Amino acid sequence: MSSTLDDETLARRLAQGTGEILKGVRNVGLLRDGDLGAAGDAIAQDWIARALAIHRPEDAVLSEEAVDDLGRLDHERVWVIDPLDGTREFAGVRQDWAVHIALAVNGTVTTAAVGMPDLGQVFTSAESRAVIGRPTNRIVISRSSIPDVAPFIAERTGAEMTRMGSCGAKAVSVLLGDNDAYVHAGGQYEWDNAAPVGVCQAAGLHCSRLDGSPLVYNQKDTYLPDVLICRPDRAEEILTAAAEFHAEHGSYLLD
Repeated sequence: MSSTLDDETLARRLAQGTGEILKGVRNVGLLRDGDLGAAGDAIAQDWIARALAIHRPEDAVLSEEAVDDLGRLDHERVWVIDPLDGTREFAGVRQDWAVHIALAVNGTVTTAAVGMPDLGQVFTSAESRAVIGRPTNRIVISRSSIPDVAPFIAERTGAEMTRMGSCGAKAVSVLLGDNDAYVHAGGQYEWDNAAPVGVCQAAGLHCSRLDGSPLVYNQKDTYLPDVLICRPDRAEEILTAAAEFHAEHGSYLLD
């Protein structure tokens, strides 16, 4: 490694710096809608890639906004990043967008940072702790789609559903105790949830696939279709409900 920065500091600074860049691009008002989102994706990707090339030149990188170099499969250390998670929310001047920076070592996220730029906060695997107060009895799901398994889980557990953009924003809402669980099915990729999972798992939350199996990163096929992030005391009932739905339908989505 060519830098004295440790992994946690680097991840936090990458998330913080990317957030500041993205807010600057948006706040000058020269671009709107799709043009703003595309510019944000490209500029954020370029800055992160340059920083990693300087500070971690021997590590591999997997990013939503870059061509996938399968040479990463030969590396133990792989940075899994989404420079701008929630492009539509960012371009629509909403707060539920995020920056995802994660380091996976031998398939497991060891270091992670989720930047929530409009909140002025970066949540890291080194410093974040889950807020485990009284249950809210709420499950957060995607703002753009409802996975079929989610209403089933909500009914079985007596919870209500709420909707937000960005995987990072939804995961942080569970971390902060605003929701009891984040349930997703129907399509994500490793960069969508690596950083949120890394932060939430280190903070003491339950993180897994909907069948309870562990989330593994730096796979040849980067498709990672389902995830559960929740309070530890709600994991068993949610996983049981998900298993019931899957047994009945053979999938977490209806045909």
